[in-house]
Amino acid sequence: MFPSINPEEVGTTGLLWLFFSYGYVMYWASNLISEGSDLLMLVPSFAGLVGGVVLPILGAVPDGAIMLFSGLGSIDKAQETLSVGIGSLAGSTIMLMTIPFSLSIFTGRVDLDPSTGMPNYFKKPKLTPGLGVDSTLFHTGISVTKDVHIGGYVVAVTSIPFFMIQVPGMFIRGPLEEVTPEIAATQKYWALAGMLVCIAFFVGYLYYQVLSSNEGAARMKRVEATKQQLLKGKVSLSGAFFDTVKMASSRQLNTGSTRGYESIQQEVEDSKAMPPQVREYLKEVLLEPFHIYDSNHNGNLDKKEFKYFLRDFHETIKDEDVDEIYKQFDTDENGIITFDEFIDACYTIMLQHTCAADADNKHCSGANDVETGALQDNKPLVDGMFGPEEGDEENGEEEEIPPDISELSPEQQQTALKKRALVMLTIGTGLAVLFSDPLVDVLNEIANRIGVSPFYVAFVLAPIGSNASEIIASRYYAAKKTRRSITVSLTALTGAGTMSNTFCLSIFMGLIYFRGLAWSYTSETIAILLVEYALACMVQREKLTCFDALLILMFYPLSLVFVATLEHFGID
Repeated sequence: MFPSINPEEVGTTGLLWLFFSYGYVMYWASNLISEGSDLLMLVPSFAGLVGGVVLPILGAVPDGAIMLFSGLGSIDKAQETLSVGIGSLAGSTIMLMTIPFSLSIFTGRVDLDPSTGMPNYFKKPKLTPGLGVDSTLFHTGISVTKDVHIGGYVVAVTSIPFFMIQVPGMFIRGPLEEVTPEIAATQKYWALAGMLVCIAFFVGYLYYQVLSSNEGAARMKRVEATKQQLLKGKVSLSGAFFDTVKMASSRQLNTGSTRGYESIQQEVEDSKAMPPQVREYLKEVLLEPFHIYDSNHNGNLDKKEFKYFLRDFHETIKDEDVDEIYKQFDTDENGIITFDEFIDACYTIMLQHTCAADADNKHCSGANDVETGALQDNKPLVDGMFGPEEGDEENGEEEEIPPDISELSPEQQQTALKKRALVMLTIGTGLAVLFSDPLVDVLNEIANRIGVSPFYVAFVLAPIGSNASEIIASRYYAAKKTRRSITVSLTALTGAGTMSNTFCLSIFMGLIYFRGLAWSYTSETIAILLVEYALACMVQREKLTCFDALLILMFYPLSLVFVATLEHFGID
């Protein structure tokens, strides 16, 4: 399969070049899949499917592809390279549930309340600067929510297929007995049973994810994804919420309104009848930006701050139209609007776009009334975050959104984002499948040259490329230091562990059954199970401290030592 460079024919430098090249491609593919999935989560009609089915499956594709190709080829070679597959399975599972898990706790830590011993998310600052080692380890930590508890239970339950192949394997083949075709033939039916159970757990897990896609951690993930895309400038305010407003506000859309902003009284009345679920969703997404633009931290926005918000979120509206909208919601004429009034104002603007799009699919609301770029000459309120920094040659320059998207109407932005997301998912998945096979050969050759089992090489190196995006994403969410963000971070990691136990392990079981390979990975299996059960128990607590994070981090090197010790005594 392309690329067809034989790692056995290159020198040490060439082998390292191949590893870093293939590893980078796998890292890039993983990022494309992650970013494409986040874009699709902006589409309400896709959100449940994406969060419940697409994201878990495609997120596991890089690891699954490595395991699949590790068992292909001739039987003799496949039995040897299968160690790369089990190394990737163990390495990815243990790495995700130790290193990023502990980093998320450390990054998301806040001070513990002295009176209750629980994390205090309302204290300012949330984390006291300059704490010593003892205070950091034992007096800072995170809250563990119900969703994380459930994630731990699911990881433990979905590990059952490991027992279905490992326990019979220990009786069929003694710990010191050599692998033979007869032993492999006897194990295959246990592998078939394990594969079927893996598939059943996999389908059940996806079904559970779809059912819970509008609540709990799944909803939090969608809120954070929407917020992230807005803050990065990947989509405008109206573009991000276009389908949400359109789906939930059909009553307003039935008017077929084409009013401009100077005739918004009806839209103001409609905003007061905003569906509760839409109001709640807007509040969750826009609370953080509201506080960012509240420069004097009084819990309100004045007209200047409101204009900066609209400009930085790519709502190009004439100054007089902004004045009219602001006037409608500043009912006491004190020059400020509250957070609830801010939500109503944003909804009014987005509703105007959806009404106009319903009447004309090619142009934005008030196309004849809204002067593009009317706010471009204002200096941004938050330098370097959403708008240009001081000293930029062109004041008002917008670099975040590609022109092919930023110049479109909100409806067309949604269409363009869907297409871009599908392209990213397709390319990412294709690259992961294409480069997994040569990466397996490279890892196997590295092991041969340094004289160690391919398991150890794959355990350490394979997750670097295939799971780097999960590490980055988990730390990004944890850094926000809220219960919501740490829940999103940790449930994503326990979800990755569940996918390893179901999707990835089913591939492994399938290779053993269909190819007649032997399961001879006792020490590796025990290491995986010990880490999974230890973590599943720890996340049942109400809080985790930085000391707990240190213990979790130590599981990673200790698991390698554990496997090496068992293999030293012939238990493999």
